[in-house]
Amino acid sequence: EVQLVESGGDSVQAGGSLRLSCVVSGYRVIFMRMAWFRQAPGKEREGVASIITYGNSTAYVDSVKGRFTISQDTAKDTVYLQMNSLKSEDTAMYYCAADWRTPAAADPFNTARYNYWGQGTQVTVSS
Repeated sequence: EVQLVESGGDSVQAGGSLRLSCVVSGYRVIFMRMAWFRQAPGKEREGVASIITYGNSTAYVDSVKGRFTISQDTAKDTVYLQMNSLKSEDTAMYYCAADWRTPAAADPFNTARYNYWGQGTQVTVSS
């Protein structure tokens, strides 16, 4: 059983930074596509960033490009999301997700492809 546990969420002022962590157990991140999603109250869940070890490929939603960085430590089976220059619109519950069946497929932010999800960590940005 694959389990994902997120941490690092907090309340910060606009312009601040946070680093989210997602620790994976039960499988190796090196074999999976990993992603961060977020969901604000009353809004749909949206993909934020995705990474796959094969090809060292990352993807970002336009609204976070240049501010957020996804990375992974394959030795620790941990995925990170470094968030800088935070804005109030970044306020949401952030979820880590893993796709082990089709890691190389296109469309990194298709929620249906992700087999495993964490419980989420709350990020609140005040202006």
